[in-house]
Amino acid sequence: MNKYLCGVDIGGTKCAIALVDQKGNMLDKISTCAHVDRGEDEMIKFIADQIKILFKRNNLQQSDVEGIGIGCAGHIRFKDGVIITTSNLKGFKNYPLRATMQQYFEIPVIVDNDANAQAFGDFMFGAGKGYNDMVFLTISTGIGAGLVLNKKMYRGVTGTAGEFGHTIVEAHSDLSCSCGNKGCLMAHACGMALPYLFQKKLNEGKKTKLRMPSNFDVSKISGQYLKKGLEMDDPLSKEIISDSAYYVGLGIYNIFQTLNPPLVVLGGGLTNWGDFYLDKIKATFYELARDMIFDPMEIVISKIGADAGVIGAAALTLE
Repeated sequence: MNKYLCGVDIGGTKCAIALVDQKGNMLDKISTCAHVDRGEDEMIKFIADQIKILFKRNNLQQSDVEGIGIGCAGHIRFKDGVIITTSNLKGFKNYPLRATMQQYFEIPVIVDNDANAQAFGDFMFGAGKGYNDMVFLTISTGIGAGLVLNKKMYRGVTGTAGEFGHTIVEAHSDLSCSCGNKGCLMAHACGMALPYLFQKKLNEGKKTKLRMPSNFDVSKISGQYLKKGLEMDDPLSKEIISDSAYYVGLGIYNIFQTLNPPLVVLGGGLTNWGDFYLDKIKATFYELARDMIFDPMEIVISKIGADAGVIGAAALTLE
């Protein structure tokens, strides 16, 4: 009998734990916010307890499960299962996540960056099925990527390969990234940048159809808020989305020149901007690549959807 897979997606505000079959179908899931504001060891024990609850309510023994895959944002030293640093969890600097979780289980525990987990999930169960090589680019609060080369995850010497969000796309930019550099792709195209970009456009005298009361907090501008603007043909929202898409297209062009993959899969919350966004990304890429494309390269949206993080984490147990 094929064993089940367990995935854990640890975020700064939400943690998802799921049981998945070997075809990528989710059987059961626990979502919780109760892991937040706990100490490091206490948080991991809490998550371990939730995993055991999930096993129990599905009448599973540990021996019925292949392993536990954990996806976590930040820099992960994969070979050691250590979080080097993460921006969305308090503490956890040089934290031995795999070893700490492993003490609660007899089955293998695998820990990786959340973008790598999503990449492998899409490779196994989604848009990447049938390919030997692909790049997964997640565009959400931040921007990350996972690289599948010759059917294997490529992580680099430390485990941090694929940080395309920190590639510099505008050398003389005044936009600062969370890494401290200016002009990174993340600074121009991710969710964290949207409030700054919105305020910048307002300061330039751009008009918006969106309702903005006098006490409106621009820091609350999100991808979902701009999607409402897109749906009502708001020129300011469309300009920000178009600018963001341009820089993503530029980033994909750099990926194309570096790796020459047959497939780039886009995931993350900002892909909900839809065809307006995707068409601009593709147009930018093809305008830059021109006649340097000798074999087709597909740019598609992830097929796994909102549960890509936890399904991808479960997929790590099959690597």
